[in-house]
Amino acid sequence: MEVAIRAWGNSQGIRIPKEILDTMQLKVSDTLSIEVEKDTIILRKQFKHKTFEERLAAYAGRISTCDFDWGEPEGREML
Repeated sequence: MEVAIRAWGNSQGIRIPKEILDTMQLKVSDTLSIEVEKDTIILRKQFKHKTFEERLAAYAGRISTCDFDWGEPEGREML
């Protein structure tokens, strides 16, 4: 897949094809980090904390818990 560099105000830009945006689940206003390694430009999706509303919308009425095995008592631990 190829993209062309185009003028964008006083800068230049590229358009990211929809297939890539969909695959990476990117949307307008998302933030990417950019790095240069030799002759390669690397764009990485930034981690985004979910808002309370986003977390609430994803909540399906289940709270996941797991038992943790702390091992056998070794001293005067309170059980």
